[in-house]
Amino acid sequence: MSIDEQPDNDSSRERSAGFGTPDWWIYRGTGRPLPDVRLTDLLPAPPPWRDFRGGPLPERDAPPPDDGEARRRLGAESHLSERDVDPHEVDMVNAALYLRRPLLVTGRPGTGKSSLAFRIARELNLGRVLRWPITSRTTLKSGLYAYDAIGRAQAAATRQALARWGPDPDRPLPDAEPPVGDFVRLGPLGTAFLPTELPRVLLIDELDKSDVDLPNDLLSIFEDGQFTIPELERVRDRSPEVSVLTDDPGATATVVDGRVSCRAFPVVVITSNGEREFPEAFLRRCLRLTIKEPDAEQLAAMVAAHLSGTDDEQRRRMIQEFLDRGAEGGGLPADKLLDALYLATSGTYRGDDESWARLRDALWRQLTPAT
Repeated sequence: MSIDEQPDNDSSRERSAGFGTPDWWIYRGTGRPLPDVRLTDLLPAPPPWRDFRGGPLPERDAPPPDDGEARRRLGAESHLSERDVDPHEVDMVNAALYLRRPLLVTGRPGTGKSSLAFRIARELNLGRVLRWPITSRTTLKSGLYAYDAIGRAQAAATRQALARWGPDPDRPLPDAEPPVGDFVRLGPLGTAFLPTELPRVLLIDELDKSDVDLPNDLLSIFEDGQFTIPELERVRDRSPEVSVLTDDPGATATVVDGRVSCRAFPVVVITSNGEREFPEAFLRRCLRLTIKEPDAEQLAAMVAAHLSGTDDEQRRRMIQEFLDRGAEGGGLPADKLLDALYLATSGTYRGDDESWARLRDALWRQLTPAT
């Protein structure tokens, strides 16, 4: 069986309780940060065909801290144990780490595809997740960078006007034209490929919403690990090093000769709801993972992470009701369980049993109509 084939046995998760943790696993799927160790100390050198030598490395080479999104996605702390994880899922994440390949994650809405990126970043201490949400209008360039040509032209025109009308004490003439880097901002995709020792985690969310050409457009950067910014390449003779804005709030990076080249290939998690087929050339460059429906233990861990102090008996009862309701129609988004438990346990909702049954039915409505 090849490394990116899904096991046919649906009981693989149930058997994980007796499954010894393989020695080759770096990522273990629990979401608990590795203690006092860097990923670079554990991860071996990449395969020769995936070895990138971009630079220069920044003086402060550390991933930006999480901006709070991981807490919203995963809760304050992880309550997953290694016996609760899906071994195949953890296998595929580790294979993507070792091989420096993107991971294409498919599954029904609400099964935790996007949360996987945040769990990887938290467990491996890789900082803030770069999230690139995809729409039908998304282009490769919009993910790489944006150049504000109008803003630069306006800044130049303002300086010329001030020079023409003479000095004004209230509006002194700028010493020089604003640098071109002030008008360039790297997108989440472009920021992920900046040269760093530690890889960034990039979430490409819901790729199946994209224009038909975007998956093929991604092939070049996935293979080469680099891209150029023509607006900076044209001025490299007089400005070989340009400081540009990045997708990280308040952060800048230096681009040399108009080219961005990675040193550590990013941990790329691409999510898809399975609503379309992708080109074979794109699939060949990805490892593929199908996320299964969360079981009772995983749902209990999710609830404990987000809603501490919930009564155990009420939690177990509602989890079972949630699973039973989902089994009737092909599954329910896991966040709907959190919504119902919050209303039931926080004191926000007060009503009789009949009223609660109506509200629960509305919250747990199937996403797809019954056939």
